[in-house]
Amino acid sequence: MDADTKKFYELKAEIIQAAGHPIRLAIIEFLSRGEQCVCDIVEHVDAQRSNVSRHLSVMLKAGVLESRKDGLKVIYKLRTPCIVNFLSCVDQALREKMRREAALLEKL
Repeated sequence: MDADTKKFYELKAEIIQAAGHPIRLAIIEFLSRGEQCVCDIVEHVDAQRSNVSRHLSVMLKAGVLESRKDGLKVIYKLRTPCIVNFLSCVDQALREKMRREAALLEKL
């Protein structure tokens, strides 16, 4: 693998890692409905504001989100809404795994 290809895979992994936390997944799905104030995100994920801010920062750095100021509020939105398609694929894979495991349990 050449250096450019390797770097491209590293950048892909950075985006996947930026989504790879339960709170971040909840934030992404919440923002799939449209832009939201950080205060609403905090309420939706039921976590401390400082914790949510750290997660938002990781996703901003990876390019998953973007933000803007609206007076005193900070508004976030998905910079890459196509990430929701990836999460939908993950949902399908999880459902299939659960079906296989349920079928195995039935056989026991």
